[in-house]
Amino acid sequence: MSDDHTDVREFFTARAADWDTRFPDDGPAYEAAVARMRLRAGDRVLDAGCGTGRALPALRAAVGGSGLVVGADLTPAMLEAAVRAGRGGAGRLLLADVTGLPLRAESLDAVFAAGLVAHLPNPAENLRELARVVRPGGTLALFHPIGRAALAARQGRRITPGDLRAEGNLGPLLAGSGWDMTSYVDEDDRFLALAVRRG
Repeated sequence: MSDDHTDVREFFTARAADWDTRFPDDGPAYEAAVARMRLRAGDRVLDAGCGTGRALPALRAAVGGSGLVVGADLTPAMLEAAVRAGRGGAGRLLLADVTGLPLRAESLDAVFAAGLVAHLPNPAENLRELARVVRPGGTLALFHPIGRAALAARQGRRITPGDLRAEGNLGPLLAGSGWDMTSYVDEDDRFLALAVRRG
């Protein structure tokens, strides 16, 4: 892992211990987002930037015992929090940088990513890396348990025209990275953009 991610790692290390208690009601939103991915038993799925592993139980339930669930995160403290929360059994936890994954090309059926886009150092290149590890026709879910406006208000800022998660910015960004956006929802109680890996 390169040193350009030091700030991201420090940000999440400082917040890992109480992350789940700060956002205790997000579980159903994660489950609903995973359900929209239409995963099947036996599918292979990556939770990219898995944090404390909040999506892992829902992903495991969706792919069943025959499926593969991998949670990758850059921050050791977040993975440790996932284990403490009892989520380590839902998937394989991997200390890895999602900008350069130690996974074979086209080895996955889907990628779930909660709150990831804002932390990517080079979004177009990094989304291409996610496309690399997903088979053609596979799914990408970019998720956040609250929408852009609600998140901006929580953080005491305003949404800017350059916000990567704006529909008009995200669609072309995904298209240039090997994905076709198939649906986009930005409401107070959830943000979910789904895309399909081009062949």
